Amino acid sequence: MYVGDLAVRTAQADELSAILRFWQVAGANENRPADTPAALAALRLRDPDALLVAVDGPEIVGTIVAGWDGWRCHLYRLAVAPDRRRAGIGRRLIAAAEERFRALGGARADAMVLDDNDQAHRIWAAAGYTRQSEWSRWVKPL
Repeated sequence: MYVGDLAVRTAQADELSAILRFWQVAGANENRPADTPAALAALRLRDPDALLVAVDGPEIVGTIVAGWDGWRCHLYRLAVAPDRRRAGIGRRLIAAAEERFRALGGARADAMVLDDNDQAHRIWAAAGYTRQSEWSRWVKPL
């Protein structure tokens, strides 16, 4: 899908290393396990269309993981290049993820957002998402 001068599309296998490097600069990496090449390759193997990238020519300027497990729609790793923020890239990625979910029959999407990431709160709120106060995420490292 092309939006303006930006292309939003499925990530290709040969871009996975570049995406990991991109997340080191553009992603919120605190309080989460480190992403690995093996984990990203497994995601792509399990669902080749889940990882979306925004590209400007050859440059990756944004990402989102639009995970669909056959029942629920989950959004992770929304990241935009620091020097490209507030230009609509995040909104375009969210819209592309939602389009994917609708095509798969999804009825509701949730987004994983760090509690102290105020900048992320603003983009998710602008996209129509609200914090769900009655749920908490429970985690266990494996």
